[in-house]
Amino acid sequence: MSIPTRADQSVLDDLRDRLERTRWVAALPDDAGGLGVDRSYLRTLIEAWGRDYDWRSSERAILARPWVSAGGDTPINAVHHRAGEAAPTVVLLHGWPDSLLRFDRVVPLLAGVNVVVPALPGYPFSAGPMRGTSDDVADQLDAMMTELGYDRFVVSGGDIGSGIAERWASRHPDRVAALHLTDVPYSHAFAVNPADLGDEERRYLDEAAAWRSTEGAYALEQSTKPNTLAVGLGDSPAGLAAWLVEKLTTWSDSGGDVESVFPRDDLLTWLSAYWVTGSIGTSFAPYAARTKPLTERITVPTAFSLFPKDLISAPRAFGERFFTVVHWTEYPAGGHFGAWEHPEWFVEGLRAALAASGADD
Repeated sequence: MSIPTRADQSVLDDLRDRLERTRWVAALPDDAGGLGVDRSYLRTLIEAWGRDYDWRSSERAILARPWVSAGGDTPINAVHHRAGEAAPTVVLLHGWPDSLLRFDRVVPLLAGVNVVVPALPGYPFSAGPMRGTSDDVADQLDAMMTELGYDRFVVSGGDIGSGIAERWASRHPDRVAALHLTDVPYSHAFAVNPADLGDEERRYLDEAAAWRSTEGAYALEQSTKPNTLAVGLGDSPAGLAAWLVEKLTTWSDSGGDVESVFPRDDLLTWLSAYWVTGSIGTSFAPYAARTKPLTERITVPTAFSLFPKDLISAPRAFGERFFTVVHWTEYPAGGHFGAWEHPEWFVEGLRAALAASGADD
């Protein structure tokens, strides 16, 4: 078993020392706020992280969850809430730059459902780094579910999680009864011929291209030179915070105030999860693997819950090219972390997937 354990005190002492010795070098003037993280806010956050934040309290709550490690030679760590043999079952797959903590506000809303929340390989609390491609991760997850005693289940995912969910449904359609996704996997936007698409879909591709050129540099760096990036972010907690907080701010429906979405203690728990597990470098693996997009259409019923402040939102016509869409809801608020930002809406879409699977009758 390799379930998460208590962090050594030396790791926390070292973290505090590094935070206190943060070197603030000169940066470019940024009156318009478009050149990266808000440095004034980041200074305040770094001070609070080193002075006020109590990782041990968060850690106790995390370690007290019902952890399991399953899947044979390449196990997956997961939190497993068992409701009973007759209950429907869902698997919740997180993305980047977060962890299974994304679903903390969803799980309490799923009474009467078996809920499995994996720590994806290479991410905080995982059993080890990602090996191979997203196809291999899908197979590992499937082996985990077999060992846990499940034959059929609904898989829900967003971002990295949606890509793995799609692969899982493609490789094991007899096991994945339905999908629930918060995005059409972004890889499809960069792997289609615009000439084959309708006007609305081509506008989406234009938006995707614009986003990639203005906001997508992080993904190119994480996919092409992840080990270089990992050195700086793994050595400097301030650097790690800058890299992650920028995304948590701009990818959520925060209006620029990240703590309106992630209260400070929660925000620092998300950051600390990466630091104490030393997993920022290994979290880049899905980007570096650059798994080719699937070309065949997914046949299992798929429910979509889309949030307007997510990275880029595909139109339904585009989603229907790749999925058997049975439910498509575009909500009026929320962003990349919809499960955290609006858990009730997220669960509404998940329930639609359960209904489509026949498990929620």
